[in-house]
Amino acid sequence: MASKYDGLARIIMQNVGGTENVKALTHCVTRLRFQLKDEKKANTDVLKETEGIVTVIQNSEQYMVVIGNHVPDVYEAVVKRGHLEDIVDDGMSHNEENGKGKQKPLDVFVGIVTSVFTPILGVLSACGILKGLLAMFVAFGVLSTTSGTYNFLYSLSDSLFYFLPIILGYTAAKRFGISELEGLVIGATMVYPNLLSGGQLDISNIFGIPVTMPAAGDYTSSVIPIICAIAFAAWFEKRYKRFIPDTIKNCLRFLLSLAL
Repeated sequence: MASKYDGLARIIMQNVGGTENVKALTHCVTRLRFQLKDEKKANTDVLKETEGIVTVIQNSEQYMVVIGNHVPDVYEAVVKRGHLEDIVDDGMSHNEENGKGKQKPLDVFVGIVTSVFTPILGVLSACGILKGLLAMFVAFGVLSTTSGTYNFLYSLSDSLFYFLPIILGYTAAKRFGISELEGLVIGATMVYPNLLSGGQLDISNIFGIPVTMPAAGDYTSSVIPIICAIAFAAWFEKRYKRFIPDTIKNCLRFLLSLAL
């Protein structure tokens, strides 16, 4: 089925140097973020004058085409037009290797956070808005904090934030090129009730290694720990999976990643 952005996607691909010039592609809230092999092949002036494109920004290793709030639809059209499925599936995980020594640490960090949070921005905003509305309704006496309606809506608005490590486990796993289900399990482990503050299990010592829980008592609503955990799992998996026989690879690689 043809997209109404097919024409725009064709112009974009033609003027970034074609498929062979695209090293990686992702998007944030308003921008298509290309990594090009040779930015000299891009026709920046043509893109800036194209209807549907706000502007073009070149920053470090990224070539950014500013589209607007409908960027996800344009992104899908560009991926389809340029046959970039393989690049966007694991291109970001290869970026770090391809751009090693070129990207600044801050640029790498911002790229990781952007790619991890972009898929959930819509629902994250919705939950935040609902929280704000509930606070306003309570302040004006429309709802009571003891009412069933308030408790239900509060649970709905707070659930994403409470279980954020699980959600980010999925998106971070996709970003770092490992199984999304593996990311979900790692995230779920971080919010497992018995491991949280006040739980029934003692985890102060694991394999003889002292373990200290965060000052807050748990990892619910946390961001950095799950991203670091997934990054380590991806780094570790890429190094040991080559030594695992194909017949047991699917089972054993998950076991090793989850255990370590």
